[in-house]
Amino acid sequence: MRSLVICCALAVVVMAAPQDKYTTKYDNVDLEEILSSDRLFNNYFKCLLGDGRCTPDGSELKRILPEALESNCAKCSEAQRRGSERVLRFVIEKKPEHWKQLQAKYDPQNKYVERYREQARSMGVNI
Repeated sequence: MRSLVICCALAVVVMAAPQDKYTTKYDNVDLEEILSSDRLFNNYFKCLLGDGRCTPDGSELKRILPEALESNCAKCSEAQRRGSERVLRFVIEKKPEHWKQLQAKYDPQNKYVERYREQARSMGVNI
């Protein structure tokens, strides 16, 4: 679950670097601005689903998301982890239909939901 949180936030804060960590170039993006703007939020959401145009960081997220989910976001910075938790909590609690669509696309067999369920509960998130 934590990986799914991290990956959602990566849509707005990460581009992969060729090394063993994702770039921190976008760690200072104002996530609250994005989450409070339906237009901005929906642009990233549509990008992740493949239904809309992507910013460079959105395109990179789509590319690295499967790896980040599989590895429990091993290449993420601490700021990316915190941001991811914030974004996932927002999506699960405030946009449950969006959450279902993201889950269907990136975790159709509930592999990651099951893997990270206890971790999510410890953060107060019910998935």
